[in-house]
Amino acid sequence: MTARTHDAFAFTSLVTVATIFPPDQINLYTFFACIIGNITGALIPDLDDQGNRLWDLMPAGNLFGKIFRRIFYKHRTISHSLLGMCLVYKFFEWLLPKILNPEFIDPTLLLYSIMIGFVSHLVVDALTKDGIPLFFPFKPNIGFPPFEALRVRTGSWVENFVVMPSLGVYFIWFISNHTEQIKILLESIKT
Repeated sequence: MTARTHDAFAFTSLVTVATIFPPDQINLYTFFACIIGNITGALIPDLDDQGNRLWDLMPAGNLFGKIFRRIFYKHRTISHSLLGMCLVYKFFEWLLPKILNPEFIDPTLLLYSIMIGFVSHLVVDALTKDGIPLFFPFKPNIGFPPFEALRVRTGSWVENFVVMPSLGVYFIWFISNHTEQIKILLESIKT
């Protein structure tokens, strides 16, 4: 899927999870860090793709993109698997407490937000014709639905005129049916 679809699905997933399982405490810095972390997490699996938007945001990102592309050999390998998900989780679990001041940004909430974005990426890519190598290094790609003919081609009219609008309809439905919980969540943000 395209980066736009990954961003939208990740944000919708974050809002859904945060509403159903609201954090005990959250401050404004953590709130914004979680949104940014979520969108970043949704793009992390595509670091093996030279055209990833994260590379565009970095100085000399195109160079890093070429290097990562060679390391991963091709798109959708370890970064789209359970093994890759565990490695990313462990990396950020180790890194975030070392670089963040917990007085300002809660590293645990940020980690969860990144991982919600990461998992949402895998779910969306599982809907594509290629599926994902969920059990990498083992060969079969996993896709949903199981019949490849029913899956979406990245950037196709189905993604643009069925998947994205469906996501928008879900988001509106969710917000309208959970208005009280979302209001409580937003009011609990401490400045």
